[in-house]
Order: sequence, then structure tokens, then C-alpha cells
Amino acid sequence: MRFQQSSFQPAQFLLLVGVLVASVLLLVQCLRRHCPCRKLQVFWKVDRQEEPVSEPPPLPENESSMPCPPATLSEMAAFYQELHMPTKGHTVIRQLMHKLLVFSAREVDHRGGCLILKDTGISLLIPPGAVAVGRQERVSLILVWDLSDAPSLSRAQALVSPVVACGPHGASFLKPCTLTFKHCAQQPGHTRTYSSDTNLLEAKAWKPLGQSGVHTSLDECRINLSHFSLYTCVLEAPAGREARKWLQLAVFCSPLAPGQTHLQLRVYFLNNTPCALQWALTNEQPHGGRLRGPCQLFDFTGARGDQYLKLKYISEGWENVDDSSCQLVPHLHIWHGKCPFRSFCFRRKAANENEDCSALTNEIIVTMHTFQDGLETKYMEILRFQASEEESWAAPPPVSQPPLCNRLPPELFEQLQMLLEPNSITGNDWRKLATHLGLCGMKIRFLSCQRSPAAAILELFEEQNGSLQELHYLMTLMERLDCASVIQNYLSQTRVDSPAPVRGGAWENQGLELEMELEQQLDEKL
Repeated sequence: MRFQQSSFQPAQFLLLVGVLVASVLLLVQCLRRHCPCRKLQVFWKVDRQEEPVSEPPPLPENESSMPCPPATLSEMAAFYQELHMPTKGHTVIRQLMHKLLVFSAREVDHRGGCLILKDTGISLLIPPGAVAVGRQERVSLILVWDLSDAPSLSRAQALVSPVVACGPHGASFLKPCTLTFKHCAQQPGHTRTYSSDTNLLEAKAWKPLGQSGVHTSLDECRINLSHFSLYTCVLEAPAGREARKWLQLAVFCSPLAPGQTHLQLRVYFLNNTPCALQWALTNEQPHGGRLRGPCQLFDFTGARGDQYLKLKYISEGWENVDDSSCQLVPHLHIWHGKCPFRSFCFRRKAANENEDCSALTNEIIVTMHTFQDGLETKYMEILRFQASEEESWAAPPPVSQPPLCNRLPPELFEQLQMLLEPNSITGNDWRKLATHLGLCGMKIRFLSCQRSPAAAILELFEEQNGSLQELHYLMTLMERLDCASVIQNYLSQTRVDSPAPVRGGAWENQGLELEMELEQQLDEKL
């Protein structure tokens, strides 16, 4: 009995071990077959959850946010080679490696040089002596219109400038170079410049560059560069302080042609910087959209909610196709500078048998109100739009090439600027002139934030092609006889002498004589 019992136990033990080994082998096979698939499914779901859920921005941003295959070494070499190829003073807009870029490049020697991106307010100055004698360096200035390259911002931070790159990345010079670009913050002291010491095709690593307000003036960022990289400006208000920035509201639409049944209107909410408007113009080109009238300023605050665009009036013969007459723009889309837009589509009403609507529908007039949530009764901007079939849309004047305007002689401009700059108790300073030129309270407030409000309003007078006779009349109307006397003395001198050199163009008011009534009125008051 003892022998049988001892022989039975090893057999039972071996059977048990065999079952365990077989189970382990089966488990390993199951893991090999199923685990890779499950891991892929899990990672794919995580990637899908990490995708942004916000609505896609306009075309250039959509293209940049689409997944792109990794670039090869040859593609990257061709990318940087094209960016650094001299453009002979031209500004180039091109999509490279899924990025929409605006750039200019040139060769610089010991004499230095300057790169300017046209109509964007962006420039790079290489001073004399920055490059060693006998050497030449290729430099490039790049405006990045790919918003995926901008810093990741919190709700308290606002993007108030473009992302600008200077190339080649990491280049250093014997003297600091100066990068200049515009910002739209209302409190320059609350802004901070950021830098990413990376290439354009690398993942960005944004870090603060100095203290708040060090590199910013009223509407401009100016950075002395020790080496080349990427730069931008962020609004960061201190705790308990309200952050605000200036927007520009731009209205676009395509031409209204005879027999056209539908018309779409698009309103962009842009940072008040030149490059933001240029982005909208570029975005509208494939659709035939054109800017309708000047942009309107808007005071946008980070402490308030979403932006609303309400349709208030449509002229007879037209109707709104959209389900709603109110469009909403998420607050962060504007606060983080994503250049959003909202649109309305209108349709001609069908005429009844006994009614002829052709006379009513050959033009359209639209009024819209825009405001931040909770501020409709306190602060609201009114947008008006008008288009007709009779308008000439064939050859609109290029936005980048405004028509020639009369320019004040430099010495006269400076004298009037000094006289109109100080604020007067009676208010008959530059603010009174702004009122006579048709500016409202919001635009006057914007001008007061400029470095020289008097210079800004005189430049506006020039752009309106005002004559010296008209300016003399306005000064007399404002009871600014000191300014009127300065103009009178200049005109009296130009009757005998040749006109002085002018600022930016030919003066076309030579030989203008004031009316006798104005001269007599001036003499009596003097």
C-alpha cells in the first residue's frame, strides 16, 4: 500500500504541472493575438479625445491643423532654403510644409540693412557693424500665419501680436538687431514678449523674455535680439486688474451682380494689427470677397463673455436665409487671436405677379449690432453695410496701395502738432479737430492711446485729401487762431517762394489763396 501511494503522488504532480504549462502557453498566444490590437484601439481613442473640439477657423488654419506626414530631410532642407532665398525686396506669401508664411530675405554685409514685411507693421533692422567686414549673411524675416505655432494660453492670457520668426535660427551678430512688430493691447505695461528657441518645423517651447512691459510701447513691440528665433507678445494682466485689447471689425462680401439671387456677408473679429487684416484679405481672395469700407474699432475685455453679432435690419426685397438672426463667437476664439468670422446669407425675395421688385433688390442695406455678453445696453458697435449693382467692382483699388493724398509740409505739420497736442480745458485741441472730421467717441479714445494723438489726427486729415484752405477754415471754426495764423503765414510765404519739401508726396495745393472773408475775419480777431 505504501508503494502504490508513493507512485501515485508524482504522477498527479506531473499532471498538475502540465495543465499549468498548457494554460500559460494558451495565455501567451492570446496576448500575442489580441493585445496589440487593443493597444492600438486604446491609443487611437486617446488621440481622438485629445483633438480640439472647437469649431475650425478659416481656411489657412484648417489646413495647418490637419495631420501632416513627418517631413523628410530633403523636404526640410528645401523648406529652409526657400525661406532664406533673397526676395529682392519683395514680400512673399506662400504655403510651405503646410504652413502659411509671409516672408522676405536678403543678404547683409558690414553696412547693415533692413527687412520690411509690406503692410504688416513688421521690420528687422541689422545695424552697421553687426556683420564683420568682408562677410555676407543671409537673413530672413517671417510672419507665421499658422496658429498652431502660437503659445498655449490660459483664459487669463490674450494673444495681442503676430508670431514672428527671424532666420536663420540661432544666428548671432556682432551688434544687437532690432525686431519691431505691432500689438493691440490697451495696457502696454501688462504685456510680455515670449520667445521660442526652436526652428519653425520643431515643437515650440515658449518662454517669457524679460519682465512685463519691457519691450512694448503704446502699440508696438521692439526687441533687441542677441540671436534669431521666434517671438510674439502676450497680454497678462495682474491679479485683480481687467485686461483689454483693441479689435478691428472687418466686413467682407463678394460683388453684387445683376440677377444674383444670394449674397453672403462675413464679419471678421481681428486683433487691431496690420498683419491680422492682411490675413483676412488673403483668406478672402479664393472666395472673391472684398473689404467693404473701413474697419471699425471694438474695445474687447477679457473679463466678459462671448461676442454676439445680431442682424437688426435688412432692406426691402431681401430676406435672411439663416435660421437665426444672431451669431455667437466664443470668447476665447477672439481672446486668443484666432481671427474668427461669422456670416449671414441673404436671398432676394421672389416678386409677386402684380409687383415689380427689381427696383428694390438692385441694392442691399444691412445693419448689425455686435457686443459682448452682458454689455448690450452699455457698449455696442453698429455695423452698416451697403452694396448695389451699379457699383464698379471690376478694378477695386488695392488695399496695400491707397490712393495718393495731400501731405502737409513737414515744418507746418510739426508746428500744428505742437499746438494741438496739449489738452485744452475748453476741448478745442486735437479732439475738436477729430470731431469735425467725423470721428465718434470710441475712435477719439483710441487716438488718445497713440504716441501723438495730434499727429494721428493730422495724418487722417491728409488721408482725406484735405486742403490747407479747409484746414484753415476748421482752425478758425474751432477758434484756434494760433493754428490758423501758422497756416496763413505758410500760405503767404508760398505765394512768393517755392514750396518746401513735402512729407511722402507732392503737395498739390500750391498757390491756394484764402477767401477774402476768411482773411478779414482772421485780421479782426487778431
